[in-house]
Amino acid sequence: MLKKHLKSLLVAAFSLIIISFSNSLSAQENNQTNTTEAKQTEEKSTELKPSDLIMEHIMDNHEYHFAEVNGVDVAIPLPVIIYSPQRGISTFMSSQFEHGKTVYQGYKLNEKGVIEAVDPSEKVFDLSMTRNVVQMLLSLTLLVVLAIGVANKYKKNGANVAPSGFQNAFEPVVTFIRDEVGKPNLGPKYEKYMPYLLTVFFFILINNIIGLIPGTANVTGNIAFTMVLAVISFFVILFSTNRHFWGHIFWPPGVPFLVKLILIPVELLGVFIKPAALMIRLFANMVAGHIVITCFVLLIFIFGAMSPIAGWGFSPVSIIFTVFIYLIEILVAFIQAFIFTNLTAVFVGQAMEAPHHEEAGHH
Repeated sequence: MLKKHLKSLLVAAFSLIIISFSNSLSAQENNQTNTTEAKQTEEKSTELKPSDLIMEHIMDNHEYHFAEVNGVDVAIPLPVIIYSPQRGISTFMSSQFEHGKTVYQGYKLNEKGVIEAVDPSEKVFDLSMTRNVVQMLLSLTLLVVLAIGVANKYKKNGANVAPSGFQNAFEPVVTFIRDEVGKPNLGPKYEKYMPYLLTVFFFILINNIIGLIPGTANVTGNIAFTMVLAVISFFVILFSTNRHFWGHIFWPPGVPFLVKLILIPVELLGVFIKPAALMIRLFANMVAGHIVITCFVLLIFIFGAMSPIAGWGFSPVSIIFTVFIYLIEILVAFIQAFIFTNLTAVFVGQAMEAPHHEEAGHH
C-alpha cells in the first residue's frame, strides 16, 4: 500500500512539473511571437516606400516639407482655410494637424493629404493656401516686379541707352519671342498677341525654374495648373477665329461629300484636342523629370536598405545621374516654356488665317 501511495505522489508531482514547464514554454513562445510581431510592425512603419515619397514630392501639400532630423520634421506650415455649411469658415495653420497625426477642430488630414471632417456626413470645402497656390503667387509677384522694373528703365532711359542690370537678360528673350514666335506665326497682327505670349512664356519659365529648387512645389507638374493655362489659350484661339476657319471645319472645301461626313467630326474634335495637347505636354514633361530625379535619389536608400555597402557604393553613381538629369531639367524648363508659347501662337495663327488667293479665285 505504501508503495502504491508513493507511486501516486510521484506521478502527481511529475505531472505538475510537466504542466508548469509546458505553461512556461507557451508563455515564452507567446512573448517571442508578440516581440516578433512588434518588430515586424515597427519594420513596416519604418519601411521605405518609394512610391509614397515620389507622390509626396510631386503632389500638392499644406506645407513646405524639407527634411526630418532626429524625428523632427523641418517644414514651413501654410494657412488652412476651410468652409463647412454646418460650422462656417475655420482658419488655422496646417501645423495643428502634426502631419496627419492629430485631429483639430473636427478636421483631419487623410493619407492623401486632403483635409476632411471627422464626421463623414459633414461637407468640407478646402480653400487653403497650399504650396502650389503660394508658389504661383510668389512667381506672379516676381514676374510683375521684374517686368515693371524693366519697363520703368525703358521709360526713364529710352531705347537709345544701353540696357543694364536685368534688362540684359530680359530684352533678348523678348526679342526672341517676337522674332521667332510672334512674327512668323501671327504675321502683321503679332503685336496684338505679344503681351499674352510673353506673359505665358515668363510665367511658365519662372514656375519651372523655382520648381527645381529642392523643397519647393512642382507647380507646372500639376495637371490643374496646365489645364487653366490651356483653357485660357483655348479662349484666345476661339476669339481669334474667322469665317474662313469655321468654314473649313464645318464644310471642308474640295472634299467629296461622303468624306466630309467623316472629316467634319474630326476637324471639330481637333478644336478641343489642340489645347488638350498643350495641357498634357507641359504636365507630362515637367512631372517626368521630377520623378526621374527623385528615383535616382531614392536608389541610394533602396540599395542601403539591402546592404550598407551597396548603398555607399551606389551613391556616387546616383549623384552623378541626378546632377546630369537636373542640368537637363534646367534646359527642359526653357524648352517647355518656349513650346507652349510657340504652339499657342501656331494655333492662333491657324484660327485667324485668311483665305488663300487660289481658293478665292476658284470660288
